[in-house]
Order: sequence, then structure tokens, then C-alpha cells
Amino acid sequence: MERFAELLDRLVLTPSRNGKIRLLADYFATVPDPDRGYGLAGLTGGLDFPAVKPAMLRALLEERVDAVLFAYSYDYVGDLAETVSLIWPGKEGQAVPPDLSQVVEQLSMASRSDAPAVMARLLDRLSPSGRFAAIKLATGGLRVGVSARLTKQALAEFGKVEVQEIEELWHGLNPPYIGLFAWLEGRGPRPESAAKAPFRPVMLSHAITETDFASITPADYAAEWKWDGIRVQAVAEGGICRLYSRTGDDISGAFPDLSERLDFDAALDGELLVGDPREKTGTFSDLQQRLNRKTVSRAMLERFPAFLRCYDLLFLEGRDMRTLPYTQRREALQSFIAELPPDRFDLSPVVPFTSWEELDGKRRNPPHPVIEGVMLKRKDSPYLPGRPKGPWFKWKRDPFTVDAVLMYAQRGHGKRSSFYSDYTFGVWEGPADAPVLVPVGKAYFGFTDAELREIDKYVRDNTIERFGPVRAVRADLHHGLVIEVAFEGLSRSTRHKSGIAMRFPRISRLRWDKPPHEADRIETLQALLEERELLL
Repeated sequence: MERFAELLDRLVLTPSRNGKIRLLADYFATVPDPDRGYGLAGLTGGLDFPAVKPAMLRALLEERVDAVLFAYSYDYVGDLAETVSLIWPGKEGQAVPPDLSQVVEQLSMASRSDAPAVMARLLDRLSPSGRFAAIKLATGGLRVGVSARLTKQALAEFGKVEVQEIEELWHGLNPPYIGLFAWLEGRGPRPESAAKAPFRPVMLSHAITETDFASITPADYAAEWKWDGIRVQAVAEGGICRLYSRTGDDISGAFPDLSERLDFDAALDGELLVGDPREKTGTFSDLQQRLNRKTVSRAMLERFPAFLRCYDLLFLEGRDMRTLPYTQRREALQSFIAELPPDRFDLSPVVPFTSWEELDGKRRNPPHPVIEGVMLKRKDSPYLPGRPKGPWFKWKRDPFTVDAVLMYAQRGHGKRSSFYSDYTFGVWEGPADAPVLVPVGKAYFGFTDAELREIDKYVRDNTIERFGPVRAVRADLHHGLVIEVAFEGLSRSTRHKSGIAMRFPRISRLRWDKPPHEADRIETLQALLEERELLL
């Protein structure tokens, strides 16, 4: 367990992607079975301990530590797992720390009634870093800057195989992956995936640049609209039906209205959207009503029905279509879609063009507000897993920007836990001579480390109220920090006082030069939203 804890610590403190891959590959090479397999499962979301909840951990600590001390510590640290791990009155050094496999086994067998005692015994035997790792593992919130995809990439580096081989096997494997590691180390055969309807690694695109335009020809490429949903893969084979996210996570249970209609023998690549493709395509805000739900009510299914706008055909009735050129796959897809239920499946239309200037005009003025740009696909390209340079490009619509005023700041997590790095911002509302700020969004990226330190100092110097880990900063007509916020779109929201929610807001630049009274007003955003709604 302590070796896994060390890995998590080093991952948090290693910003580079390649550095994280090296750390993971070293862990797989030096930690024996089954611990490395359970570490892999923890990093890829393959472990679940329903008996362990944050409220249980709070109760355990409050039985052992003064409540005021806990409150002060939690307020300063800002993370429950880190707080518990640091102030837990354990018995470090009095017992041999458990292995990761022992932790997993004990937590897996724990019921809700005995989970507190099991967890307390484990925490007693671990060091502070070991406790932190155990808590994060138990609650499923590692947050070390490592995705499942990156972990699989490290696994591929360790075994000197292509990551696509790992991804195609993945859904037929189970922790602690003994056979997988034996194959990667050359001690055993390649595992045979027994899973029907497997995930096939998706093909990704590069953002197009001016240099790219100079080296490619319009006649060699087809264009499709880029829809603002979530990329998914719908697969049905041998009576097994699955809906996968772009990273290979099985999300079938969250979208039963679509997954139950996969009555075919094929694998489709497309965009998950809500509405009825024959009549209306809902916004991303509508789609968000369906995301991250374990159960979906009948009312939700009726109000926000899911459908698939198809891009590609990867597999058809026993035949792998990925080696065929794009034009042949597209022709086969068009014929195949014609036989599917039209309320659940349709085909993303091709955008005709003869020059980049013509396509740019269409990109800037798409026919539907849920379109966020265009995709360029080389007509002779096979479907290649990963992100090959050249076959596919994305050309997104330019982002919207607004000047807003910083209102609240919250401490971050991990390496940002000592900084105020999550920012809520607002725009002006009300009469011109006495306006008030209303929050319209929150952002926590888009700035450099140097700018983070500048904003953190500003927050501390201009705090007017404190609410636990959140600070309210001075923000009025004559004093405040203006930030230029870039965002992809807007939607109506009942959760925000302004009635508006931003899509993918990020800090574009800090406007130290701009006085707060010159920041934008809510009417600017309302006009933009109304313009988009007219197109729906």
C-alpha cells in the first residue's frame, strides 16, 4: 500500500504527461502481482467499495479528534482525505502496513455495518501518505492528473505494445490482471478477450492550423458538421449491446432508451445527443440532464430522449470496416442507417465545399446552434485508432468572449490546495447608476502559474468575507479584477441567479488595465442566448 501511496504522491507532483507515463511504467515493472494489478484498477476506475462513504470517514475522525480541530484543519487543507490522513491519531510503526491487495480484499468484503471498523484498523496501520491513498482508493476520487487512457498508455509502454491492443482487450479483463501482466512481460500468451461487443479505440483529430491549410487540398477532403454532444460508440454483437464513451467506459446503463435499441450486428461511431433527430436536436445543456446518472426516471427519458448522430461504421456483420477508405465506409453507413429507427439514429450530413474560404464561411455561420465547427476527413483515409496527423482535422467555431468581474475564489486541490485557483465571476445587472454583479460562471484554468500567484495574492489582499475554503473579494464599480472569459456557448439555467450558464468557460486573459465598471452587462449574454435560441 505504501508503494501505491508513493506513486500517487509523485504523480500529483509531476506535471508532464511523459513524466507520469514513466512513473506508471516503473510502478508496473517493480511492484509484484497482485498489487500492481489492483493499482492499475484503482487508477482506471475498476474498483468499487460502496460501503465506504465520506460521511463515514468524517464520523470516524470526529470520534478521535476534537471537532474544532477537525473543522480548522479541513478549512485550511480543503480536502477531506488529506485532512483525515494528516490528523488521524494512528499507530504508525506499531504494525506492518498492509499490502494494497489486503486493503482491496478487506474493503471489498466489508458491509455497511462493519466498514467503519475495517477502515479504522487500516488507517491505524498506515502512514499519513498511505492513509491518503487508501481513502482516495476507497472513495474513488484519486485526482492525480491521470486518466484511464494515460494509464493504459503507460501499460503499453511497459509491455512494448500498441495502446490500441490494450484497449481492444480491456473490457474482457478483470483485476488484478494477472494474465495481462504475464503477456506484457513475455511470460504468457496474449489474453483472448471473451467480451462480446468490445470497444474499438476511436480515431481522433488534430486542430487545424494555417500550416496545415498550406499543405492539404480541398478536393482530397470531405467535411462534416461537428456536433456539440459527447462522442460515443454504439456496439451490438451476439445479442450483447453496449454504449461506450470515447475513453472506453461502458455508459449503457445511463442511456437505456438508446442502448436497448441497438438491434443490429455492428459498431457505430457518432455523437450522443438528445431530442428527436427528425424534429429537434437539443443543446448540450439538455444533454447534461442525462449525464452522470446511475438511474434515469421515466420523465427524464421522455423529456430528454437520447439519440445517436452517426459519423462512421467500424464493424458490420462480422466484417472489420476500419481498413476501408472513408468514402466506402460512409457509403456503407448511409445504407445501414436507412434501416435503423429514425427516432434514435441519423446520419451527420456532409458539408459541400470547393474552397477553404467557402468552408470557413459555413463554419462561422452554421445552420444549427448545436454545431461547434466542422470536421475535415481525408477521403482515402482508413479508420486509424489514436490521433494520427493528417487524415482528420477539426476546425471549431471561434469562441465567444466576455469581460467579467471576479467575485469569489476557492482553494484548489492537490498541488493547488495552497492557492485560490477556482474563480467565480459575474457581469453587471440593473440600472446603470446602481448595477449589481450576478454570477454567470466559474473557471479554474486558462492562466499560467505566474498568473495564478498574482490572482492568489489579489484574492488574499482583497478578501471581504470568508465561507470555509471560499473567499468573497471586493468587487464594485470602482474596485475589482476584470477577467476576459472565453466560452463555447450559453444555456438557460435555474441554478444560477443570472439565469444563464456558460459552456466550457475558461480565463482568456487578465484585464488588470480595465476598470470594473467597463465589464459587460447581463443583457449582452441574454442577447447572444436569444439569438441562438431562435435557431433551434
